[in-house]
Amino acid sequence: METQVVDIPFRLMDGSEATLAGYAGKVVLVVNVASQCGLTPQYEGLEKLFADRRADGLVVLGFPANDFGGQEPGNNETIAQFCETKFGVDFPLGQKIAVTGPAQHPLYGALTRLQPQAIDPANGAMRARLAGYGYQQSDPADVLWNFEKFLIGRDGRVAARFSPDVAPDHPVLVEAVERELEINADRKSNHVQGEQA
Repeated sequence: METQVVDIPFRLMDGSEATLAGYAGKVVLVVNVASQCGLTPQYEGLEKLFADRRADGLVVLGFPANDFGGQEPGNNETIAQFCETKFGVDFPLGQKIAVTGPAQHPLYGALTRLQPQAIDPANGAMRARLAGYGYQQSDPADVLWNFEKFLIGRDGRVAARFSPDVAPDHPVLVEAVERELEINADRKSNHVQGEQA
């Protein structure tokens, strides 16, 4: 039987082992992050989204990766320090992994297989820009660049995937997050009302 995406182990920054199953009942936004990328300011938006919707059940989970342009050269300690001091990151960070290529972490192998296409409101503008710099993706299902986002629903399914240039406050991402947050919240509130009746 194939391992469920929620059961694939990874390590958090503090060295502890975790799985997405540890966030059961929550909505998780999984993002591959980097410290020296043009998109690095998205850390600020990710932290704001996490702070604003954390109480509703949202978790942002960042995975540093050095797969694109050598833009995450640091070790786990320097990455964690950068995130905390530069952006006040309070959301959980995994240890540095590979999200593409032969060393790809199994979590990203499963995420890209389960959701091979990203929502891209800019219609490939970033892909075209990267191609202009000579970067070509070997497999269109692979993560394109830093700050690609996978949205995992409360039930553990991969609900959506977003292109790296979809900022954390982009309406298409915010609407998807809100929709996933509301799915079980509505059921829970109906259940509570039923018990009170």
